[in-house]
Amino acid sequence: MQITAANVDPALLELPWDIPLEEWPEDVLAALPRGISRHVVRFVNLSGRVIAVKEIGESVAYHEYEMLRDLSRMEAPSVQPTAVVTGRRNAQGDELNAVLVTEHLEFSLPYRALFSRKITAETVGRLLDALAVLLVRLHLLGFYWGDVSLSNTLFRRDAGSYSAYLVDAETGDLQTKLTDGQRNYDVDLARTNIIGELMDLQAGGFLPDDEDPIEIGNRIQERYNQLWEELTGAELIDADEHWRVQERIDRLAALGFSVGELTMTSAPEGDRLIIQPKVVDAGHYHRQIMRLTGMDVEELQARRMLEDIETYRAVNGMWRQSLEHVARAWTNDVYEHVIDAIPPELSGKLEPAQVFHEILEHRWYLGQQRQSDVPLDEVIADYLENVMPTKRDEAVLLSGPADEVLAGYDDMSSRFDDEEEDEDEEALDEEDLDVAPTSNDSSTPFDR
Repeated sequence: MQITAANVDPALLELPWDIPLEEWPEDVLAALPRGISRHVVRFVNLSGRVIAVKEIGESVAYHEYEMLRDLSRMEAPSVQPTAVVTGRRNAQGDELNAVLVTEHLEFSLPYRALFSRKITAETVGRLLDALAVLLVRLHLLGFYWGDVSLSNTLFRRDAGSYSAYLVDAETGDLQTKLTDGQRNYDVDLARTNIIGELMDLQAGGFLPDDEDPIEIGNRIQERYNQLWEELTGAELIDADEHWRVQERIDRLAALGFSVGELTMTSAPEGDRLIIQPKVVDAGHYHRQIMRLTGMDVEELQARRMLEDIETYRAVNGMWRQSLEHVARAWTNDVYEHVIDAIPPELSGKLEPAQVFHEILEHRWYLGQQRQSDVPLDEVIADYLENVMPTKRDEAVLLSGPADEVLAGYDDMSSRFDDEEEDEDEEALDEEDLDVAPTSNDSSTPFDR
């Protein structure tokens, strides 16, 4: 047996690699909801964390491991690779499949877990918006996905929206720059797969009958094209309209992107300019809050925190002090004060940055209700007593008994079992790693 890993955890050697993954004993497994997969996937408790283990062909395992490592180096939103294990044999000496090991993304859920409770069309739209942002970010990095779907994506809460993470890179390929045809092929594949997934949900009673899966699925293409054009499209302005350059930069910042390089060239008319972003970097607000506080949070959570830091600065008359100083004071007086108030028994409900966002929302709600400001301590106490206990215990999925943790989810999963078996029969061949041919796309302004 051989383990290939950047940082080897000795505990990996203690796992039962001589047993097919499907037969691994319950005592090593973590109770987490599993998405649809072509392969056998299990979540395992290891050294105080959770890892995902996927049985897969050896060459595909190494390919996906390298793709995920490259994406991690580029800070793309994807799961983190841990190891590839090959040369496995059972007690009889028969060869077993290789496995790819990745880190579980804490507080993330597959889309089916989100749909296991009542979900509105607006929430579905937010999931698709998050997936469109993910796809654009990957394409800007030159990553062709080749198998875009809700099943191959994990979602984390991000203030009032979601952030999407790539979880399956088997068919992916990194290039210097993707052609329009490669991008459009990915987008069309996403649309087709999502429509199919939504039809399955509707057949299972998890999407209202009056919702049109095709219309919803088309949204991913619309959102992607709008965002791509806003991030990369050329814009014609009058030569004296310098303010429109800053306006374009501000629009990109509002979408969570910073302009790394922007070109301005004279138009043939002579009195006009063409401006076009050449390099854009995702995580505009994320980087700011990271620099100011050291916190690694999602993009919209970071934006909300920055707004609250500015509010804190105004309320406390700290205009003459640096933003760095204000942020340090805010972290101690506000953020940590809120997080420290969460009792241990509720700490697994949501990740801390999401709890902070929800308490800010609750402060606004109580203020509207009473038509006056409400002290923060009173807001925290009311939220912890009346709101947080009603939340699904998302992190307890790591430690609770499987039959309790997956209650309500297993029923839904069972409806898909037959479909999973069909998909298993169509398991991906290694030669399916080819990249698609070229074509063009369309454009309209992006509106979030």
